[in-house]
Amino acid sequence: MPERDDPETIGRRVQQLRAQRGLTQRQLAEPAYTPAYISTVEAGRVRASDEALRHIAGRLGVAYEELTTGRPAHLATDLRLRLTDAQRTLATGEARIAAETYATLLKEAEEYGLVAEQAAALLGLGECGLDTGDLTAALRYFERAERALGDAPLPARVPALRGRVVAHYLAGELRYACYLLESTLDELNRGGLHDPDALLLLYSSAIAPYMDLGAHARAAQAAELALALAPQVQDPALVARMHRQVARTLIAEGRTAEADASLAKAAELYRQLQIRTELANCHWMRGYLYAQNGDLARAESELREARTMLAARRAALYNSQVTVELADVLHRRGRSEEATALLHEVLGDLSPERGAVHAAAAHRLLGIIAEDAKDTETAEEHYVRAMSLLERAGAAGDLADLCRLLGDLLRRTGRVEAALDAYRTGLGHRTAPGTTTLGPAPAQPPL
Repeated sequence: MPERDDPETIGRRVQQLRAQRGLTQRQLAEPAYTPAYISTVEAGRVRASDEALRHIAGRLGVAYEELTTGRPAHLATDLRLRLTDAQRTLATGEARIAAETYATLLKEAEEYGLVAEQAAALLGLGECGLDTGDLTAALRYFERAERALGDAPLPARVPALRGRVVAHYLAGELRYACYLLESTLDELNRGGLHDPDALLLLYSSAIAPYMDLGAHARAAQAAELALALAPQVQDPALVARMHRQVARTLIAEGRTAEADASLAKAAELYRQLQIRTELANCHWMRGYLYAQNGDLARAESELREARTMLAARRAALYNSQVTVELADVLHRRGRSEEATALLHEVLGDLSPERGAVHAAAAHRLLGIIAEDAKDTETAEEHYVRAMSLLERAGAAGDLADLCRLLGDLLRRTGRVEAALDAYRTGLGHRTAPGTTTLGPAPAQPPL
């Protein structure tokens, strides 16, 4: 976007403001310029210098920025301040309130052609969509934000791209989510764009889709790389609050440039608050690895830490995934009643359209718990519900495993033909092209 409007637009604005104030061209020109010069400026026949436009703005009683861009004085600064307020609101979990603010700010930013502020508002609306489970709207906002930032360097576009990834993942489009992540990581690392915030967002966002695809080695590697990057990203909440308050003081004193700088720092810090969700995913991954190695006490500790971090963000869909994993650990530690209570809590927060993969995981585990309690009828009901959810989500690896569990249950209860059908269904999903393998691993950052 140009720093100022074209000469014709500025000329019309000068003429309109002069007429509104009842000034002649001579009065506007004196003492530094001639009426003829003002006439050529108003006609758009000359590109006036900054010095001349500052003189004219002063005589008209408006800010230079308002004269040259048509935007009210300090509009961009005010928008940035309100954007950081909305980010703070979202960070505290008030997604619906934040969404209303972001929508208002987006309209204002579009009206005055403020591209960076448009992108920030679109990102905020996308994050609100993720928090409330409106994945279709979230994806639409993230795509618009990415288009708005089309000319920006790749690290600046990563938050929008990561938002798209999460929306696709939560909608059950696992392989496409992995493709977006890996192609972006490759571009960053091979191109030498080693931005810690961008890399941390991408690696930690890869953990969940890798796990659901059965790519456990890649999930573990992504978690370790994310945790190695984490020390370079500090907890921003208190510092962001300080910058917001400083900005308010600077605005009151008319120190716009300094206020803008302070608001930019606050906005970046509030954006990093979203990284707390990604770090929680790393704790979840560690808990999973401990559980696989039989260290259930450490697994429970890591998963509870992840759950606490996610609850503070009110990230319901992420929290559900960790809760299912924690319930599995509790069941293996002999605390099945506690595990069952957690799983029913999860199912109360989910639906087939919102978190189908996580709901299926909860039903699967409830089926296993029922089988262990010799309640085969309840176990079968949970397995069948889980199959229906996984078929809708396209999580082929999980579906194949569930078909094996159901087939084993049916065989043990004497229904051999039904068991064979379940096994055949599972084998069909397991051997479907492209469902169990990924392409080459992306390049790694120098750590």
